[in-house]
Amino acid sequence: MKPEVQELLSLLQVERLEYNLFRGVSGEIGSPQVFGGQVLGQALMAAATTVEASRSVHSLHAYFLRPGDKNARIVYDVERIRDGGSFTTRRVVAIQHGRPIFNLAASFHVEEEGVEHQDPMPQVKGPDGLASDRELRRRILGMLPESQRAAAKTEGAIDFRPVEPYDPLDPKPGPSLRHTWFRLADRAPDDPVLHQALLAYASDFGLLQSAMIPHGLSFVQPALQVASLDHAMWFHDAFRADEWLLYSMESPAAGGARGFCRGSLYTQDGRRIASVAQEGLIRIRKD
Repeated sequence: MKPEVQELLSLLQVERLEYNLFRGVSGEIGSPQVFGGQVLGQALMAAATTVEASRSVHSLHAYFLRPGDKNARIVYDVERIRDGGSFTTRRVVAIQHGRPIFNLAASFHVEEEGVEHQDPMPQVKGPDGLASDRELRRRILGMLPESQRAAAKTEGAIDFRPVEPYDPLDPKPGPSLRHTWFRLADRAPDDPVLHQALLAYASDFGLLQSAMIPHGLSFVQPALQVASLDHAMWFHDAFRADEWLLYSMESPAAGGARGFCRGSLYTQDGRRIASVAQEGLIRIRKD
């Protein structure tokens, strides 16, 4: 297994400290604080550890409360809210330095048969032949902020391939709708919970950018303060995070220094496997 993939899989594993207490470490993606997708994935893994294997997560709702310290471990406190006949509910609080930085509510469901329908997958270019996000960033490596150069130089655990590349150094206003193919860069174990945690981790990459593109903004602009405020996901069907998935993202509204974004995730053969919604802070500082 590629070392960067092994590192990500290890990152998502949480250490059990007590019956309902878990602990995780932080990785490095070039962000000043702990990456939100990492906390999301670790919290989901902690919650799932307390749920019987016959039930899988079907929805989660999370709030990012404080910036996370990358140099400190994160403690996850799981509360067993409900164990019903078909649904299980868990609440997770992530704690650093004695204060909550994140909370999550997740619902798990036994497998059942029922009605099925979905909107068709967007018709876009396939992943073959598209340049990866890291390859695009390496082309402008010398002009990126120092904090992002190291991450751009290394091989990533997840291969992101944007269908509509966006130049962060020369952002031009355009439609908020964008599409990205992605998959884990190596084969992962056959653990459905791990693949759901990987999807949660990846779903926080680039989603908020869809609210910035209509205004010609990018993450590298020093006057811009950007942060995820909340994150919700619904899981519709089985999938593997090490096979190509299409992430269709858009921002239907922004205002009050916040941008609202939503996303739809599809397998390469057109099955919709998850939906995402997020609101994020987009603040242009006067100083």
